[in-house]
Amino acid sequence: MADFFRKLFGSKEESTKPRPMDTATTAPLTDQQIQSIISSQAPKYEIKQLVASVGQSVGKQRDHNEDSLLALTNTISGTSESVPFGLYIVADGMGGHQFGEVASNAAIRIVGGNIMKKFHSFLYKLPTQALQESLQEVMESSIMEAHQYIQREAPGSGTTITAALALGQQVTIGHVGDSRAYAVYQDGRIEPLTRDHSLVKRLEELGHLSKDEVESFPHRNVLIRALGQGETLEADIFTVPFPQPGYLMICSDGLWGVVNEKDIVRILNEAPTLSRACQGMVEAANAAGGPDNISVILAQIIG
Repeated sequence: MADFFRKLFGSKEESTKPRPMDTATTAPLTDQQIQSIISSQAPKYEIKQLVASVGQSVGKQRDHNEDSLLALTNTISGTSESVPFGLYIVADGMGGHQFGEVASNAAIRIVGGNIMKKFHSFLYKLPTQALQESLQEVMESSIMEAHQYIQREAPGSGTTITAALALGQQVTIGHVGDSRAYAVYQDGRIEPLTRDHSLVKRLEELGHLSKDEVESFPHRNVLIRALGQGETLEADIFTVPFPQPGYLMICSDGLWGVVNEKDIVRILNEAPTLSRACQGMVEAANAAGGPDNISVILAQIIG
């Protein structure tokens, strides 16, 4: 054991011998030197991985929170290539309906739990057979299960849902209502990935409202599709490339309906971390009056 520590730290006699470093002098780095180091040595990651953060607030004008969110990020790497896996969901319980918060919470738990059940053996065990369903089928069946549960257990309530299943370089999105998924690129572009299932959006698509009239339309929050509402439900299910270099953002209308897209991009680009960006967006929505609950998830692939 003594030999081990001698090898690790060196013997007492060895420690008293002068080394070249003993004659070196130190001085604090100047701001210019520090900035030069930071700018010339961008971080390099050996494996591809997802990083994500969330932000949420009840807002300034509501007494309880009807939003729910879920963010799961997984990295397994070793002898095989790392495949990023992430599951991100935002659900906004319908205001004015009984059990709105119950509906949104049930939606994220059922959809999230069902998808993770499908992938559990592939993430945490050695897979013995291929997944029998496509990613889009897994997403659709999970959303339908949540829809049926809400109808059965919380009748009269409803919720939006925007769920993103990121696997490798692709992201499969399931969407009902007017929460949104965006692709935000580092060059400043921001593109909605989802289409609102709202009365105002439908009137705009039919040409009955101009873009300016949409902003002041008195029934902007009326949905034409929601989980728990109606006998049948049609969810938008699609797969797109994960935005790179850039970010996937999912949020409730408490953010996108209050903070404009230009300010969202600015906050994201100026923030040093994803968590600070999420917090900055929440603060901006509250500073603008916080008329609704606010939820946001940001995810990025690095490496």
